[in-house]
Amino acid sequence: MRRLDALSQEAILNDFLRIREESRTNTAVLDPTTGLQTEINERGPAVSAQDLELFRDKLLYLVKGASMCVFAGSLPRGVAPDVYAGLIRELKKLGVTTIVDTEGEPMRLAARAEPDVISPNEPEAEELVGHEFNDADDRASAVIEMTRLGPEEAIMTVSDGCYAHVRDGGAHELYRVRIEEQEERSAIGSGDAFLAGYIAARYLGRSPTECLRYGVACGAESVQHFGAGLLDPSAVDRLLPEVELEHLETGAEIR
Repeated sequence: MRRLDALSQEAILNDFLRIREESRTNTAVLDPTTGLQTEINERGPAVSAQDLELFRDKLLYLVKGASMCVFAGSLPRGVAPDVYAGLIRELKKLGVTTIVDTEGEPMRLAARAEPDVISPNEPEAEELVGHEFNDADDRASAVIEMTRLGPEEAIMTVSDGCYAHVRDGGAHELYRVRIEEQEERSAIGSGDAFLAGYIAARYLGRSPTECLRYGVACGAESVQHFGAGLLDPSAVDRLLPEVELEHLETGAEIR
């Protein structure tokens, strides 16, 4: 209930589907002397086929008034890895923009369903394309490779920003967006903060490059706070001028 109260205090509308088992609690332990973080992630609750069907019905009802839908996070026990893929296909028929941030088999299957955007971090992207990245060229090539798997656009977050292959002005463009790495208190949730900022800017109709720059500023600001994905919007605005965007050529230097 405390989590729901926090959402209500922020005036965030919510409509959760309640299940019999308890939600998991993830704990982050930070060593202030070394800056090392240890994450203790509990095993999540099992979700029955009936619960999943109720969730699907609720989602399809709610998206009637939505322009975007984000599928994020690992799947609960008992849920097939293709569930995101199936929901993406249904939402695309309704004209809803679909954005995916997950990993492993659920990401691979979701990418094949041709969502509008996928946004993995670097290890998740390596798993998706099937090889490690050794340098900047590998990372730039990877976001192009990811769009060939099905998504319209791909964004890969890295410690100082992101690589993105996005549609801009009617054509796909390749961008490297970066900011000087901040002295962090906790990096947990910075990728979520990036994606939230990117989506918020996109929802407001900003240009693709503005969306990427705002997302990077949100991710960078969030590392200043203890707690997952917390940030100060006014501090994000102050960081925004420090975000650099580079247009990369997709020619011979990008394999």
